Amino acid sequence: MKTYHAKPGEVEREWLLVDATDMVLGRLASQIATILKGKNKPQYTPHVDTGDFVIVINAEKIRLTGNKMNDKASYRHSGFPGGLKKTPIAVALKKNPGRVIERSVKGMLPKNTLGRAMGMKLKVYAGPEHPHEAQKPRQITLEGLLHG
Repeated sequence: MKTYHAKPGEVEREWLLVDATDMVLGRLASQIATILKGKNKPQYTPHVDTGDFVIVINAEKIRLTGNKMNDKASYRHSGFPGGLKKTPIAVALKKNPGRVIERSVKGMLPKNTLGRAMGMKLKVYAGPEHPHEAQKPRQITLEGLLHG
């Protein structure tokens, strides 16, 4: 019996809609990363992008556990001495809530060309509206998606 490898032209992609209301950021991000990679499909092949498109709505309504809203921060550096910038996650959620989810999901994807292609299939919107009605997205709940 031969091992099956998915070809890039054979992959059937689906558009999935996820409502992030009252979902924990890390758990949401890990399940979205699994869908973007295609690991929830039987034809998963590591060197081929077999994942689906994911639309996340209500990104402004995510939550963090514990005291992370005050303690967690994202860092960036300008490259110059003393150029470290720190942005608390509470400020980032007010300014651009979609970027917080995008950044946490992209941190869980491979750090190569294939991972960047997977990251481009993620669409995040702060409110309940999105411009992808023409793709007929299927609404899913992530609680039972991967474990049952």
